[in-house]
Amino acid sequence: MGKRVLVTGGTGYIGSHTAVELIKAGYEVVILDNLFNSKIEVLERIGKIANVVPFYKVDLMDAEAVDKVFEKGKFDTVIHFAGLKAVGESVEKPLSYYENNIGGTVNLLKAMKKHGCNEIIFSSSATVYGDPGKPEYVETMRTGQDISSPYGKTKYMIEEILKDATVANPKLSVVTLRYFNPIGAHPSGLLGEDPNGIPNNLMPIVMKVARKEIPKLAIYGDDYPTPDGTCRRDYIHVVDLSKGHLAAMQALKPGFNVYNLGSGKPNSVLEIVSAFEKASGEKLPRKVVKRRPGDLAEFWANPGKAEKELGWKTELTVDDAMEDTIRYLKNEE
Repeated sequence: MGKRVLVTGGTGYIGSHTAVELIKAGYEVVILDNLFNSKIEVLERIGKIANVVPFYKVDLMDAEAVDKVFEKGKFDTVIHFAGLKAVGESVEKPLSYYENNIGGTVNLLKAMKKHGCNEIIFSSSATVYGDPGKPEYVETMRTGQDISSPYGKTKYMIEEILKDATVANPKLSVVTLRYFNPIGAHPSGLLGEDPNGIPNNLMPIVMKVARKEIPKLAIYGDDYPTPDGTCRRDYIHVVDLSKGHLAAMQALKPGFNVYNLGSGKPNSVLEIVSAFEKASGEKLPRKVVKRRPGDLAEFWANPGKAEKELGWKTELTVDDAMEDTIRYLKNEE
């Protein structure tokens, strides 16, 4: 077998897709999740697509339980997805986000240090760039300025903690992956985005409108300085994103390394909605409402560093993502 990899948050949206790719590539995968924002059935689905994996229902806030997982596990590498991730909720409950996301990561790093695990890939976000004043984000830009939500700030702070940890431990290999906007589902239709509670991102809301769980799609502002007046973002198929973690596994080396994972091309809210309508053959009811505070008009990744150093780039399109999403939706009916 290949390396033993602990995937925290492995029953979540990106975690579950990444677990599948890791298993297919011959890694030995163990999943840790508290199931706060995911469902236990996901494990069975991972098993159907790839293979059955050991699972620990453990919260990273429980340092003792985390330590026991490492005692049993003898992991070579950790891929760290676990954390609270709703931007809007983080504004209402900042203390929960700081306590959970940062505290949980500190517990994880302590357990890694104690048990001699020196490789971690961290699931970060484009939000760490804040508002750099240019729409194309490149890894050399400053981070931590004008971040509009506590969620984004926790990602930035964890990056800083990881940097400090590599200074203290020269053997520690850290890769931080800054995601743009993941969309889509597994082509089998078995895995997709299914958050508990009210989603914050565009695609889960589109899916809830399609299922008639939400009466209308709210479009936050149509007066931005973009071609159609709606915000533009860099959308990336979740399978491409998952493969980015595989590429990062090959590139782990001591120190702190960071990569953007995005397509390098922006799409507007209206373009995404019409791509979904085209794939589903149904019109979505919508209404334009006022802008959300903190939303930037547009930004996208410069993914050149990941292509050059990891040999990774996106291969799937927005249309592919929509077809896979609809397959997942039909499967869930």
